[in-house]
Amino acid sequence: MGNTSVPSRRTVLAATAGMTTALALGGTAHAGPDGKHDDRKLRALIARMSLPEKVGQLFVMRVYGHSATAPDQADIDANLKEIGVRTAAELIAKYRVGGIIYFTWAHNTRDPHQIADLSNGIQRVSLAQPRGLPVLVSTDQEHGIVCRVGEPATLFPGAMAIGACGSRADARTLGRVAGQELRALGIRQNYSPVADVNVNPANPVIGVRSFGAEPAAVAGMVAAEVAGYQHARQLAATAKHFPGHGDTAVDSHYGFPVITHTRDQWNQLDAPPFRAAIRAGIDSIMTAHIMVPALDDSGDPATLSRPILTGILREELGYDGLVVTDSLGMEGVRTKYGDDRVPVLALKAGVDQLLNPPSLDIAWNAVLKAVQDGELTEARLDESILRILRLKAKLRLFDAPYVSQGGVDRNVGTASHLRTADRIAERTTTLLVNADSTLPLSRRSHPKILVVGADPASPSGTTGPPTGVLAAALTELGFTATALSTGTAPSSAAIAKAVEAARTADAVVVGTYNVTASSTQKALVEQLLATGRPVVAVAVRNPYDVAHLPAVRAYLASYSWTDVELRAAARVIAGRVAPRGKLPVPVQQADDPTRVLYPIGHGLSYGRG
Repeated sequence: MGNTSVPSRRTVLAATAGMTTALALGGTAHAGPDGKHDDRKLRALIARMSLPEKVGQLFVMRVYGHSATAPDQADIDANLKEIGVRTAAELIAKYRVGGIIYFTWAHNTRDPHQIADLSNGIQRVSLAQPRGLPVLVSTDQEHGIVCRVGEPATLFPGAMAIGACGSRADARTLGRVAGQELRALGIRQNYSPVADVNVNPANPVIGVRSFGAEPAAVAGMVAAEVAGYQHARQLAATAKHFPGHGDTAVDSHYGFPVITHTRDQWNQLDAPPFRAAIRAGIDSIMTAHIMVPALDDSGDPATLSRPILTGILREELGYDGLVVTDSLGMEGVRTKYGDDRVPVLALKAGVDQLLNPPSLDIAWNAVLKAVQDGELTEARLDESILRILRLKAKLRLFDAPYVSQGGVDRNVGTASHLRTADRIAERTTTLLVNADSTLPLSRRSHPKILVVGADPASPSGTTGPPTGVLAAALTELGFTATALSTGTAPSSAAIAKAVEAARTADAVVVGTYNVTASSTQKALVEQLLATGRPVVAVAVRNPYDVAHLPAVRAYLASYSWTDVELRAAARVIAGRVAPRGKLPVPVQQADDPTRVLYPIGHGLSYGRG
């Protein structure tokens, strides 16, 4: 693979030779000018596939390495240990997988040109197989705290920040620009947007990944972002996590959440964003590894529930696009059944794509055996494969599977895209408290600023750490700002050091991260307040932090600690822009959750205390 750019015409012709016979049955299996597919041609492709090829087409698998054929030795070792192959090329040749998912930790996403090379290498290898088909490359690029492609690509505020902005036009723009960049990298299926309605402040896995707590508002944002992503058929968006993961205190990566909503509550609370996504023409929907007894009382997770996936999603909601599982390596789907049963039961429930099983060999062979034994019919597999091929045709993967390095340069991280992200971010920052008009800070009256607080690992391939990003942004705005990290659980020594530094500053900015009743972050903030210096707090993740720190006179919510949102918060602190965000979730009183401290829609601007 190496640093090759888009393949030559001769290479493309050689690589696609494996498709020639199948496609000769009536021309290329592409989508027409209106985006419609020719099912007859796709069915002809399916009819020529062997059973093992059909099984492979259902799987979307991880693979380590920056190159399809020449990854680093450490990635070869990881592939051998987890998958039993050395490279992406060997993965495709052995299992004929229909999709590959990119992860940062799998070293798939070092930089844009490398990602494009990897995508081209994957397509070249797959198309060179007998009856070779293009691969649907996917990733989780939600923006905010969950991204796999980092700088220099354009990174936008996350969903809750967009919810705070309240602009469907901004949500659509985010999808259009982000989709344009992903497509240029050869990534054609994005597991975004999150359609969960986050009504539980204790939700450990969704939280700020959700647009908010109001179903109609979330539905509007989901539909707008879907329209942006799928603009000009550039990318398949994925609404997740059906039937709704917003009201849980358990992370399905590590446990098995149970949603106790009644059927009426589900209809009113969880269903609207998915209905909106379907009306918007969503290409794929991801399942949740959660139990919803009101929808299926069998005790099975939704991923394995035929009443939920076929009865509700397919038949009641009328959805006929792709259904993809959440990762099959998550504990929520492995609690009740073994790894050999999960993929078979998922297909029986109505799933089309099986995402990232812990052991591909076990999962692949289990599906193969289920067909051979008659538990699954080959016709059932054909239904899902037809949906998969329809999407590949719609995305023009049969016609144009490769990307170019010139396309990367023209589309990824351009100055125009970066300015767009900054402008959107400025509309998201939410001013929750501003007693005595503490904000904005003036560089004349408060020239020297100390920035302290939590420095969680920087998400999304951004530069970080948060204190450093805030200090640098404030310095660029004319202040003299110094960063001092105190961590998410500051020690007494760290607190004392911060307090000593605060005594020589004109003002203090403190970043808070998921503050709880017992968090030592509370002690840090309280002791900073005791210095008498103006203290501005920024909740860099959950806006609920403000309920635990009622004495703070100025509190902002940025909804993420990504660079684009922290820079926007700095401009608000400095008064370069006015705060415009409005809470998309309610903040309850810390000692009495039945009382709302700040309701949905709360958000101050300058001139109001």
